[in-house]
Amino acid sequence: AGEREREREKGFRGCGSVMSTVKAVTDGMKPMRTKGPGPARASPLVHVSQRAARSRRERKSVRLAPVNVAMPKRPPTTHIASRSKVEIIKERSDYLRHPLLEDLVDNKPNVSNDSVQLIKFHGSYMQDDREARGLVIGKAYQFMLRTRQPGGFVSNKLYLTMDDLATDFGNGTLRLTTRQTYQLHGVLKNDLKSVFSTIIKSMGSTLGACGDVNRNILAPPHPYKNRKDYQHCQELAMNIADLLAPQSGAYYDVWLDGEKFLTAEREDPKVTADRAFNGFGTNFEGSPEPLYGAQFLPRKFKVAITVPGDNSIDVLTNDVAVVVMTDDDGEVTGYNILTGGGMGRTHNNQSTFPTLTEPLGYVDKDDIYHIMKAILATQRDYGRRDDRRQSRLKYLIHSWGMDKFRMVVEQYFGKKVQPFKPLPKWEHKNYLGWGEQGDGNLYYGVFVYSGRLKGEGKKMLRHLIEKHNLTVMISAEQNLILCDIDPSIKDEIQSSLDPFYPNYETADRLMTS
Repeated sequence: AGEREREREKGFRGCGSVMSTVKAVTDGMKPMRTKGPGPARASPLVHVSQRAARSRRERKSVRLAPVNVAMPKRPPTTHIASRSKVEIIKERSDYLRHPLLEDLVDNKPNVSNDSVQLIKFHGSYMQDDREARGLVIGKAYQFMLRTRQPGGFVSNKLYLTMDDLATDFGNGTLRLTTRQTYQLHGVLKNDLKSVFSTIIKSMGSTLGACGDVNRNILAPPHPYKNRKDYQHCQELAMNIADLLAPQSGAYYDVWLDGEKFLTAEREDPKVTADRAFNGFGTNFEGSPEPLYGAQFLPRKFKVAITVPGDNSIDVLTNDVAVVVMTDDDGEVTGYNILTGGGMGRTHNNQSTFPTLTEPLGYVDKDDIYHIMKAILATQRDYGRRDDRRQSRLKYLIHSWGMDKFRMVVEQYFGKKVQPFKPLPKWEHKNYLGWGEQGDGNLYYGVFVYSGRLKGEGKKMLRHLIEKHNLTVMISAEQNLILCDIDPSIKDEIQSSLDPFYPNYETADRLMTS
């Protein structure tokens, strides 16, 4: 019975349901005992006739006359709130380890159905090569890997690594995504460990690029070296990605055999301290996953960061939008926070819908990690876990209303959020073509048709990036911004890329035609 009660409690919490106990409030109402051992459960509200009352005193029994009241379909003690199959798989996985560890070392070309769900959290999807159907018996299984690139920043080393992996282990192409990441297609199961470990050791990551966790964080793909607000966006994207990253170590157990690769860039100490802070119930004490617990989030969680006016990343379509607010000297003072956006919907299901974020409020600079944890904890504890089509944060806000949502977030935050500050009109920026970085160097925004790097154009980009030691930004419009270009090589860059990638005026016509 105790196990059943714990399971019931867990299920109700996961669905955001509230369970109430019906109490006897008059002499004509009395608890009713279940058959066999176990606690008594409250009966529906009933009126007891005088004859039944006399009979009860005489025979220790009673006849109940029901009235018109709302009744559950099942007695409360036996009703366990339903959870989707994915919720059960997550809970039983030992924080995303099993059965994935076992599936990776068998002789099959695919992984099990449970591992299909788990490997998403590690940054991969199992797919079927439809073009190979008929050439093999059964499905031609392959895997797609997605990287984590906060703000779209790609170091020179990582760019060359991804280019090599696409050639050596993938289908020869690289995809740029609308969340400023790479996608590498066509990887076979036997090559997964080699590809994952190579990315990690090149200062990259795929952790949290997919799955029911915080996804890749968007920020303007800015090349500016003289704008403190834009530089802060990139820095904050990196730090929030670290703050909300899974912590159990399963990622390194699976892909590096338990060896956590130490990068040259250590986590900001404030991120570490604020993640550990649990003054208002955001964390699971003693858990390997202090923010996510054993079941992680109900669905994916998307965050975007920008400066006032710059809407190059469709900032209002995310679960959380963070707008960096500065003073007259360009110093960051705090952040406007908006919540509840998302463009996804299910065809022919009118209960699903696209929507934009709504203002939550303003927080000071020092509070940004605490407000992010508070929003995530609210979605974690109250988002629906029975129906994945209704599990995004926007549906919780739609159900509650912003006032109630803000009140619950403030309980996890530990104080009131401040009033939302006025913002200018949003404008679209594409960062295509030539521009000045502000430090004497140039940037060049390359229009990449459908976000696909392939063939001779891919080879030419690699040649230029390697030769001139360039860094790269991936835009939310699936384009590349080449950064740190010395003005003396401008003509070389332009003439080398013109045969393969249209200039930005042509790109604008293609996008608007």
